Amino acid sequence: MPRAILSVSDKTGLVDFARGLADLGWGLVSTGGTARALRSAGLSVADVSEVTGHPEMMEGRVKTLHPAVHAGILARANRTDDAAALEEHGYDLFDLVAVNLYPFREAVAGGADMAEAMEKVDIGGPTMIRAAAKNHERVVVAVDPADYDRILTALRQGGVGTDLRRELAARVFAHTSGYDAAVAAYLETAGTSETSTFGRDAGAGPAFPDRVVLPLSKAMSLRYGENPDQPAAFYAEEQTPPGSLPNLVQLHGKELSYNNLLDVDAAVTGASAWSPEEGVACCIIKHTTPCGLALGEDPEEAYRRALATDPVSAFGGIVALNVPVSEAAAEAMSAHFLEVVVSPGFDDGARAVLQQKKNLRLIELPMGPAESGELDMKRVRGGLLVQSRMVMRFPEDDWKVVTEREPDAREWQDLRFVWRAAALVKSNAIVLAADQQVRGIGAGQMSRVDSSRIAILKAGDQGFDLERTALGSDAFFPFRDGVDAAAGAGVRAIIQPGGSVRDDEVIAAANEHGMAMVFTGRRVFRH
Repeated sequence: MPRAILSVSDKTGLVDFARGLADLGWGLVSTGGTARALRSAGLSVADVSEVTGHPEMMEGRVKTLHPAVHAGILARANRTDDAAALEEHGYDLFDLVAVNLYPFREAVAGGADMAEAMEKVDIGGPTMIRAAAKNHERVVVAVDPADYDRILTALRQGGVGTDLRRELAARVFAHTSGYDAAVAAYLETAGTSETSTFGRDAGAGPAFPDRVVLPLSKAMSLRYGENPDQPAAFYAEEQTPPGSLPNLVQLHGKELSYNNLLDVDAAVTGASAWSPEEGVACCIIKHTTPCGLALGEDPEEAYRRALATDPVSAFGGIVALNVPVSEAAAEAMSAHFLEVVVSPGFDDGARAVLQQKKNLRLIELPMGPAESGELDMKRVRGGLLVQSRMVMRFPEDDWKVVTEREPDAREWQDLRFVWRAAALVKSNAIVLAADQQVRGIGAGQMSRVDSSRIAILKAGDQGFDLERTALGSDAFFPFRDGVDAAAGAGVRAIIQPGGSVRDDEVIAAANEHGMAMVFTGRRVFRH
């Protein structure tokens, strides 16, 4: 009689699977709650302790870690010495192992403390399924209830073939590696209020260990990648903050593409750079770069002001608001072609208006800035570049006025606004703003003076008066030419990191033009 050992935390499909095996003449061996569930369904099942001759101990911590279990799983087909070893010790074969692991992730997500989380770290389960996967030529292994029907179908048709056995074995090692990565990530980030793990001081930023293992799970298949001939999928991290993309809820519209998610991430980063208490923020993204950004008294005003930055580029754009979309804002949006609208919520009237556009994607997602210590990763050939993510909250402790003229109150407000805006724009970035509305953007240019000229040109295209406008630059001006170009357009205040060997020349240019200039002491490149 072939034998199966069943021990699962997720009991989805368990009874039907076990009944199917029993109907095919299989003997069933199980543990704890799994055995109780099978007996409650009227199935005959042997306890593991009957197989091992040893009772479960330490509140179930030790039950399957026994040669009677592992010899039965690891014994190889057509090996007489393995068969002889089993006979000598009175052990029998196991031909199928169906195990899924203790719910560690769920425990941590539910707020478990360290002791509780460690109790949910499975030991026996991974050992059994790794053994079965290693010996997959003889043993069938299942870690996902979605595979039960495939296995039963194959057994009813004469046996599980080589290809399916290998696929199931590969799934085991992906499953255990993800599980171990989740435990490692938890231990790496868990700590007390005084000190974090690995001897780092609290608040010292993320650790960069010698080896990084990422616990990623497939969240969704995507329509395509950057181009239609590139297949794509979205993989999600474990235990992400509420404002992270794995937590989005799509309320309406076509399925999302790779480019949509890239742009949604950029839009959410932009809108969440301001808290609702600071103002209603609207960010419009095109190709991961803002083409509109503004604060307003309400969602409609914020959207209209952001759209005014560059309505031509906003065609087919992604819109994010840091507050729920109102019906009035939805009416304003409905007059334009947009790909995605993302916000913490939608009023009933807003949904009714926007859902008239059948392809427009509506996404509900909590808004909040990136958390301190969150890692930012970029794929390069053969590896990953890893850095701490920029947090869109900028302390002003190191800011200093370097010109003869101090900014006035209005200029200070716009300098603070445009500095955050510049941090959202691809380098080299120059942003012009007034009254907490972006007026012109120069992005992604190889020279900073070209970015300045483009920002001025874009502002002129929309008929903006640049008198008393503030300018934000994501890095220092290497020459005075960018300052001269800005002054000629009417810019009266500049905020930039400083740090150029020609800072004196740049400051002198600002003084000549009667401008105010602030150095932040911090660069905000975005590549």
